[in-house]
Amino acid sequence: MVTVYGIKNCDTVKKACRKLDALGVDYTFHDYKKSGVESATLEAWIAECGIDVLINKRGTTWRKLPESTRDSLDATSAVAVMQEHTSVIKRPVIEHSGALIVGFDEDLYDSTFG
Repeated sequence: MVTVYGIKNCDTVKKACRKLDALGVDYTFHDYKKSGVESATLEAWIAECGIDVLINKRGTTWRKLPESTRDSLDATSAVAVMQEHTSVIKRPVIEHSGALIVGFDEDLYDSTFG
């Protein structure tokens, strides 16, 4: 089972889904802008790859957060920030076979799903 988490209108998510389609990967799409992400899921992601991988520090959502929030971010506070500001999560996040892929990497998709 492959689940793609992201935002439907995100160009990177669209590119990732096109690549998965081209590779014949059957997946479900979870729009976390509309449906949110459970705290247990975010905690598991953080445990697997850390907040530095999951948080998009280059986006406008991150830059608009109060400096005190950005400076004090840890695994616990990151869950609340990602739930309140889902756009701060890097996209896409792909769950497959108990592992995660964060972001779009065509070569990694080829080697993982090809």
